[in-house]
Amino acid sequence: MAFRAESGFSAYIIMEQQQNIKHLVRVANTDLDGFKPVHHALLRIKGVGVPFANMVCFLAKVDKLTKVGTLPESEIKKLDDVMANPLKHGAPIWMLNRRKDYDTNEDRHVITGDLIFVTDNDIKRLKKIKAYRGVRHTLGQPTRGQRTRSNFRKNKGKVRLGVIRKKEAAPAASKDAKPAAKGKDKK
Repeated sequence: MAFRAESGFSAYIIMEQQQNIKHLVRVANTDLDGFKPVHHALLRIKGVGVPFANMVCFLAKVDKLTKVGTLPESEIKKLDDVMANPLKHGAPIWMLNRRKDYDTNEDRHVITGDLIFVTDNDIKRLKKIKAYRGVRHTLGQPTRGQRTRSNFRKNKGKVRLGVIRKKEAAPAASKDAKPAAKGKDKK
């Protein structure tokens, strides 16, 4: 391996560490890139934002700037456990995305496929009880009070602009051609 003269031994250590990095790490049923920092890689999980990712790193006692691929298996399991049960590890209630759940009336944080399932059920419930938001969902209109005059137009991309030419008339029929029969032929 060729190194620059000023890099010396530290470059060798960095290359040695890169060889021991796992390329993919599985956390919360999602494959994370092993070369990214922990707090940045956790953002790939659906339902996890920047504040929640930082909180998970803090509660799991994992340095958020370390690469995910260098974490030992015990810390990866700790991250997975904190993601599954944040309240058990001391997360504040206001950080959760599902407070006072409609069905169970409990506080929880929903991630990955469960998040899609829960939001679909919420929209179906709103449609069923014919709430204003449910009616707007069925009509395909915005539900949070946005204006619809200039946005949310169904035909926005399909509108043709400019002059449309008329179709040219079909060429005149020759004298030898028989006229098309109208109706049934009588025999």
